[in-house]
Amino acid sequence: MNFKVIKSNIVFEGKVFSVKVDDIQYNGSGNLATRQVAVHPGGAVVLPLKSNGKIIFVKQFRYPHNEFVVELPAGKLDKGEDPEKCAVRELKEETGYSPEKVVKLGKIYTTPGFCNETLHIYLAENLTEGEHAREEGEEDMELIEMTLQEAEEKIRNGEIVDAKTISGLMMFKLYNQD
Repeated sequence: MNFKVIKSNIVFEGKVFSVKVDDIQYNGSGNLATRQVAVHPGGAVVLPLKSNGKIIFVKQFRYPHNEFVVELPAGKLDKGEDPEKCAVRELKEETGYSPEKVVKLGKIYTTPGFCNETLHIYLAENLTEGEHAREEGEEDMELIEMTLQEAEEKIRNGEIVDAKTISGLMMFKLYNQD
């Protein structure tokens, strides 16, 4: 690091994220600067693969964009929660499916320029169907099944725009090449 933190303050604490403002000083020049960071607990993303080769997606309304978005099931980590447990929990809550096998595909930093969120991405296989337990606001969630090739076409034509989903699909594709 070429700087030191002079002062750090949480200026906003929300349900999903907080905002931290740091005053920093560069080592070489001594110049001062301010950094604003969205502090997020992280989350887990799960790519549920059915035995027929189809992937289960959810289509849900996303308030910031005021539209429905097709994405892989995902959710925020509870304090101290293991990311794999979060992935399994979110899969069950959003789709009703439970996996027999879970494999970590990797992790991503969603927006490293201003946010510390890390998303852990998992493959879930040998699925058992069950009842979902969606949270308030997720009642209109719809399940969509498609192959990897169909998903890639939806990325090409702009129907899948969610970054964690595109990343998860790429990680899955690379995992399958090994």
